[in-house]
Amino acid sequence: MISLLRAEPRSDSLLDTSSTPDWPALFAELKQTAKDSRLQRFYQTPPAAGNTPVSQIEFVALDFETTGLNPEKDEIISIGLVPFSQQRIHCRGSAHWIVNPKRPLNEESVVIHGITHSDVEEAPDLLVILDQVLAALAGKIVVVHYKQIERQFMDKALQSRLGEGILFPVVDTLDIEAAVQRRACQGWLNRLKGKKPGSVRLGRARERYGLPAYQPHHALTDALATAELLQAQLAWHYSPDTPISEIWQ
Repeated sequence: MISLLRAEPRSDSLLDTSSTPDWPALFAELKQTAKDSRLQRFYQTPPAAGNTPVSQIEFVALDFETTGLNPEKDEIISIGLVPFSQQRIHCRGSAHWIVNPKRPLNEESVVIHGITHSDVEEAPDLLVILDQVLAALAGKIVVVHYKQIERQFMDKALQSRLGEGILFPVVDTLDIEAAVQRRACQGWLNRLKGKKPGSVRLGRARERYGLPAYQPHHALTDALATAELLQAQLAWHYSPDTPISEIWQ
């Protein structure tokens, strides 16, 4: 558990975002090159400029449950999203969908997320709800816990359905927590003690900030958990004036 005495935010960046694109400029390019009208509309609303303070950013936490972990052969089966800011979580804007993966579910994934064949057989394909999903993400900074899942699965799902993928900025709470844990192990004394970074799994990361335990592997609950985790990370490790460019990827 973190001490009740809050530390002053460090001035040196936790993350290396030097290779992150200028997202508003990239959106302007993608708006011209996208062929599908839904993607064109999505890129018409660019995210905030990189110098915008995190206290002024509109975030949306996003989580997927999938049939497996390989975006080349697995599919999205549920989507949860929760809009929020550094100060508030906007529960009324939350949304949750179950989608039909158009392929059999394997036993291992059913045990993890609890979504069964009967749940998905009457569910819509992702294309049916795509407008709603993209509208909820448009203009926001997407927040995830482990960016490879949401980024790669969304990109592959749209490539297979539209013939073109999607790009969007993300803040990854797992990357932030991993950097925090690495920093906590720095120094000769910590090396002498053999101190190792702690787990960066969503539940374990939340424990360090005194956040409550939620049942994992439900897309909407995990999105809420991710939103709360970022709020805690921003409070403990960053200033409200920190530009979003220091944490987006």
